Amino acid sequence: MTGSKKLISFIIYSEKGFFKKPDINDTIYLTYNMIHKPAVLGILGAIIGLEGFKKGNQLPEYYQRLKSIPVGIKPVNSKNGSFQKVVITYNNTTGFASEEKGGNLIINEQTLLNPSYKIYLLLDMGNEDQKKLYNYIKNQKSEYLPYMGKNDYSLWWYKDEVEEYEYEEFKSYNDFCIDTIFIKSGPVWSSVVEAIGRRALAEQQSWFFIFERLPYKYNENLFQYDITDFVYTNAKLKKNANINSENLYKIKNQKKVVFLY
Repeated sequence: MTGSKKLISFIIYSEKGFFKKPDINDTIYLTYNMIHKPAVLGILGAIIGLEGFKKGNQLPEYYQRLKSIPVGIKPVNSKNGSFQKVVITYNNTTGFASEEKGGNLIINEQTLLNPSYKIYLLLDMGNEDQKKLYNYIKNQKSEYLPYMGKNDYSLWWYKDEVEEYEYEEFKSYNDFCIDTIFIKSGPVWSSVVEAIGRRALAEQQSWFFIFERLPYKYNENLFQYDITDFVYTNAKLKKNANINSENLYKIKNQKKVVFLY
């Protein structure tokens, strides 16, 4: 596919990461394993210098201007899509931490260790923000310091790992694998190719499946995440798999299919 759109990818790295789940309790803050699109948009906004959250009941500038960008996400250097996690304990003694003045609040926070993700972006070169993103990412440049979900965990990428692809809309003529996480539209196993023969059985034994409920956008009326089910797997899927083909793109000259949302 040609025209004013460019499909690129870059890999983001950090020593630690934290993508806070809203469903927490008083004893521990939990993190998503996968980075999600609202968090990716925050990183992209930092790269080109767009403002973040400033006041309640108003979505940040970066989200309003970048939310239309189709994004694909793939975990890198993980164990079958899962990152190691530890719990870090903090003491908050600012005096604002508890109901009693001068109180001490102990915070336990689940944290990702060495998270890294390949981020695919389908950028419209006719849009000034997206054109700026393309140039900044290609040249390893950023206006603000981007971070992996929390400003304690700065991230980086390498310009020699930025890739640009020729691509086309996906047409399901054959069985296929998806290189990124994708939205679960129904029972996944019914879309998986049945193993026939020794080679297929051997491949099946090495398949893995990661399921996670993740934010995919902000609800612009409630000002909170809209969440849905995502899957990451290396299993081969049937050509008629129950997956929204409008979100699938085939990378030319490679056997890669990516899900962009």
